[in-house]
Amino acid sequence: MPMIMPIRDLRNTSALSELAHKQQEPIFITKNGYSDLVVMSAELYDRFALNNRIDQAITESEEELSRTGEFVDAKEAFEKLEKKYRE
Repeated sequence: MPMIMPIRDLRNTSALSELAHKQQEPIFITKNGYSDLVVMSAELYDRFALNNRIDQAITESEEELSRTGEFVDAKEAFEKLEKKYRE
């Protein structure tokens, strides 16, 4: 269940930090009853960012396939990547 707290609770930064690390979920901060900010631990942010990069790569691949209609052989693709990054 999402954690929601008013902006005035940001005054206690140590408790907020501890809570963010313990819960490993975004904490939604409200201002005047409306959503205003989201606070999360750096570890959780890194996981979100990684998932976003993976999702973006999949989307780009699907768009390229729909544009070109060409498949790339996985063996060839991995050989090219290995050659590029091992040399």
